[in-house]
Amino acid sequence: MDADPVKMWGDEEYFGLGYEFDPVWFLSDEDRALEREIIAACHDVIRPLAIECDRSGAYPRASVDEMARLRLLAMIAPEQYGCRASSHTTVLMATEAIARYGCPSTAIIFMMHLVAVAGLAFRAHGNAEIESLLRRMDPEALIGTASYTDPETGGHFWYPKTSSAERVAEGWKVRKTGAFTTSSGYADWYLTQTTSPDFDGDYADLSVFLLYPDEVQGSPGRWDAMGMHANNSGPVEIDAVIPENRIVGWPGDGARSNDEAIDPLAFLMYAGAYNGIALACLDVARRHALRTTHAQYGRRIADYATSQDSYGRALCEAQASRLFAYGLARALDDATDGGDWTMYAQHPDAAPRAAFTSWGLEAKVLAAGLAARVSDSMLQLCGGRGYTRAAEIERLVRDAKAGWVMAPSNEVSQQIVGRWALFGADSVDWWNQKVDERALHNELGKMDDEQKRRLVTELGAELAQTGA
Repeated sequence: MDADPVKMWGDEEYFGLGYEFDPVWFLSDEDRALEREIIAACHDVIRPLAIECDRSGAYPRASVDEMARLRLLAMIAPEQYGCRASSHTTVLMATEAIARYGCPSTAIIFMMHLVAVAGLAFRAHGNAEIESLLRRMDPEALIGTASYTDPETGGHFWYPKTSSAERVAEGWKVRKTGAFTTSSGYADWYLTQTTSPDFDGDYADLSVFLLYPDEVQGSPGRWDAMGMHANNSGPVEIDAVIPENRIVGWPGDGARSNDEAIDPLAFLMYAGAYNGIALACLDVARRHALRTTHAQYGRRIADYATSQDSYGRALCEAQASRLFAYGLARALDDATDGGDWTMYAQHPDAAPRAAFTSWGLEAKVLAAGLAARVSDSMLQLCGGRGYTRAAEIERLVRDAKAGWVMAPSNEVSQQIVGRWALFGADSVDWWNQKVDERALHNELGKMDDEQKRRLVTELGAELAQTGA
């Protein structure tokens, strides 16, 4: 496939890296045409708004409207709903492009929206409410979000300790306290997860629900952070009765939804967003290094060998992370016939995407780490002027830091990958159910006789309360 000779930015050549540094061989002609449309939308609307919203903290609704105009909001949903039925590769490209050429906050808004769309598409068949929402999403520019993280669980987002649901005559009584929910108070619909009705202590027993703004208490305008100023990540409170058909799937289907729908899209889009931020840093640093001259030497910043070394090292790291992500996207496409979501109607237990969980975690770790390192090194390359808002790099540096701590945080993700690699998949205790007997016996060995008697008494009292 021939590369485009020139990457355009409005009527001019793009100031950053050209197509020769993009892995265009992963993209179809349709993908490349869509990428050009996204770049044009970023030039005209999304990037200028990113600069303004970073200063004001305003929610970038016009950028959401642009994504709807490009039919990105329901892009993964099946064609039968009037949607693009896009591949994982296309999703990765779109996410990276929005973050790189446009706005990191908008890329995260898009990510949390499309992750929630995946949850809907996974169980859309036969649910008229979900099918209607998918059909209306792009025409009406309906932005959604996933509210999964409970306040007490930190970097582990999958323990809804303070949330619950129960069956009532009108449908479902849903209670949820969400910690960091993107688009809080601005979303047109919310996907949330709680423990299932009749929950008995097994945190793998989860259920997923669809809610609308009048059923959710969001927190518009309260987001006050180091970066990502426009995504309005804030708490939500849900205490609502919703109709029967607003359960997504069925009671107890939440863990499978996580494994097969939520996580695969989230990890892939994490990679796209933070690889895109790293590339944005490389782009603006290139512009600065080529324009800025030291008069005393008559040399541009780009002419110094140290600049070339720093830039080359950062670019090599970025390309490695990008190729990992695109390789994962291609593998997901191969496993799902190009990103199909209709298979679950006939095969509800199918799980082709879940097979790539460890690879998704690695993609997230690589991209978030990349963005943190490259943003720092490109700030240093830009020197003192890099601290000014006009240079743009300082905004990207602040935005880049969020990826490391977004759940599952890099520390949590790395620990899961390491445990999985050392001891096997069954050793990963997703739902906090496995007893670490080595640690238990080690701690018991530290206790004297009186401490052991006290422990026996406490355990006996607990058994008596449960009737065991």
